[in-house]
Amino acid sequence: MSRAVTAPNRAREYETIYILRPDVDADTAERVGARVAEVVGRESGRLTKVENWGRRRLAYDIAKHRRGVYIYLKYLGSGKVVSEIERNLRLFDGVLKYQTVLVRGDVEVADLAIADDDVKFERLELPPIEEERDESRERQLGLIEPERRQEREAIPEEAPEVEPGVEEPAEDEEES
Repeated sequence: MSRAVTAPNRAREYETIYILRPDVDADTAERVGARVAEVVGRESGRLTKVENWGRRRLAYDIAKHRRGVYIYLKYLGSGKVVSEIERNLRLFDGVLKYQTVLVRGDVEVADLAIADDDVKFERLELPPIEEERDESRERQLGLIEPERRQEREAIPEEAPEVEPGVEEPAEDEEES
């Protein structure tokens, strides 16, 4: 099996998304961001985009957390950069999950223009965590069916058609 070797002015483009604990403080998030930027620079990589997506609901509970703070990174480098970033993310207790994807295999580094604002880790300013309505344990396990809203109103029973001018006898009256 041969290894792909990139030319001197070429690199691979990767995306990494990592999820921090929802109760993470700004200093911890800043330390994680600084460490990632340091690793990318040390391993001859280059950050191209950093985005803070904020606190979002997780698809499933991770370590008993229902929400997490999402951070998106896009960078150029080799496989060494990816393995070192992931190793450092594993070491932080505040990181719940991470995932890296290869976007493009061959990128011209010299042609790429990057704005300074795109690669800055912003200070994490999050509102306090809102307490979610806790579901009962039975509902979480699926033992109780979820409440369903009526999609349409109940259809009234069909009344027999009445011709105009003809009155129907009242139900209270007895026929003689």
